[in-house]
Amino acid sequence: MGHRLLPAVLATCCLVASAATAQVADLRSHGEFRVCADPAAVPMSSEDGSGFENKLASFVGEQLGLPVTYTWFPQGSGFIRKTLRAGLCDVVMGYAQGDEMVLNTNHYYTSAYGIVTRKDSKLASVDMLEDPALKGQPIGVVAGTPPASNLARAGLAKDMRGWDLFVDRRVENPVGDMLAQVKSGELAAAVLWGPMAGPLIKNDPDLQFTPLLKETTGPKMFYRITMGVRPGEDAWKRELNSLIRRNQDQIDTILREAGVPILDDYGKGLKP
Repeated sequence: MGHRLLPAVLATCCLVASAATAQVADLRSHGEFRVCADPAAVPMSSEDGSGFENKLASFVGEQLGLPVTYTWFPQGSGFIRKTLRAGLCDVVMGYAQGDEMVLNTNHYYTSAYGIVTRKDSKLASVDMLEDPALKGQPIGVVAGTPPASNLARAGLAKDMRGWDLFVDRRVENPVGDMLAQVKSGELAAAVLWGPMAGPLIKNDPDLQFTPLLKETTGPKMFYRITMGVRPGEDAWKRELNSLIRRNQDQIDTILREAGVPILDDYGKGLKP
């Protein structure tokens, strides 16, 4: 998901885990807010600082009174191992809740996959993947993401046009390609992660994003997004939890200004 649903790792025995906790606790910098990020995960993170996660990192750094520095590495296999776990940086700004590769903070927003269509399309009112109007229509989706499973369950496998999940976005742009094809009419729709699609079409006069909030089967479409730190760094996690709690309104403002669709905690509707 562009949104970092990475494979979990096996737990070690208690003795080894205790030793590892003591080791990782010493890796955190207290003089810098060191962020692990993809240099080309637009619109979330970008080496030019334009991503909304970059803006969030700057805000968090200000609250901590620390300068922000980055370790850049493309998302995909090895991202956490070669950045956060290697001790090169201390936090991943956006990470789906519940993955054992990191220790999750409390979530700071909830968002969902949704469907992007032209505003003038006959599919503009579609808000469920089981809608019969989708049958026979070319639909873009990132292979391996939850909506790909739901599209197949809805009998739309033959209508799906798939893009790879893990690519080096410095040279490939699957989401941008899908949005361009929806705009041109080559695709009737694209089903994408809201924090990726929302900001990219925020100012587009032709495209719209509709969150998928009514799905009843298959993988869930909404996810709570946290900051990820190294397992064992509980004090660091608590410090970030406190910062999130004190500054939730400002965090929401940054996300909304970027065009991120923010849901209530249960994924039932847009957050007031």
